[in-house]
Amino acid sequence: MSNMRFESPTTAEAAAALLAGSSGLAKVLSGGTDILIQMRAAVVKPELLVNVKGIDEMTSVKIENGGYRFGAAVPCMSLVENKEFASTWPGVIDGVNLVGSVQVRGRASVGGNLCNASPAADTVPAMIAAGAVATVVGPNGRRDIPVEQITTGPGKTSLAKGELVASFYLPKRPARSGDAYMRFTPRSEMDIAVVGVGINLTLDEKGVCTAARVALGAVAEKALLVPEAAAALIGTTVDEAALDKLAAAASAAARPIDDKRGTKVFRIKIAGVLARRAAVVALNRARGNK
Repeated sequence: MSNMRFESPTTAEAAAALLAGSSGLAKVLSGGTDILIQMRAAVVKPELLVNVKGIDEMTSVKIENGGYRFGAAVPCMSLVENKEFASTWPGVIDGVNLVGSVQVRGRASVGGNLCNASPAADTVPAMIAAGAVATVVGPNGRRDIPVEQITTGPGKTSLAKGELVASFYLPKRPARSGDAYMRFTPRSEMDIAVVGVGINLTLDEKGVCTAARVALGAVAEKALLVPEAAAALIGTTVDEAALDKLAAAASAAARPIDDKRGTKVFRIKIAGVLARRAAVVALNRARGNK
């Protein structure tokens, strides 16, 4: 560790240049709640650590074109405490509120939660369901990429050398929209999701679902967007028959592993149960019952 460089650039482009120019392992320090633990355990030994907490773009929350743009290094608690953001995207906040303890959330960021690339990350299914788009900065400039295309497997992302996620954009919400995230864990707090489900939906004036996105976490090598589950809701009033089809589609999409946290059979069943419950919460929020 004695040879490690620590840099604190003031722009995302400068951060990308540092990452691109590193000859050894280079890591981003956003909140540090994952990387510092990994370093202490000697799981990773970076040659370069790039602190991005001093980059305005990566630590601000702004309204843009009627939607929200927030930096990838914004602490989770800053989103929770932003009343306008929290009331607009309650399902995203559901996920954000499940990251570690309140102390951890004071440092941890959605960008870090995403790029750490745990299949069980709590903010990721909620962000995918919300239709979040990540702005990636790298040696070749900027590109926008849907959040579901960032993680490729456990600990792996689609980011090229020198690239980092600078911010996220959540589009303007149509009227009568609601979202929700739920997870199953053996313990209520400070635990890792055995299954997680994020759902975002929009209703028309008659209460018929006109748009939906459903995402699953902890049931595959990465969080999954499940169009078949969304299709079960679209064109319905999200009645019992639609919820049954949603649950079946969510279970069908799950491809979990057996581990000490849960069996494949259990996780597949819970994916359907949680999808149904999350849809009911999202539906009530879309109807204005916060």
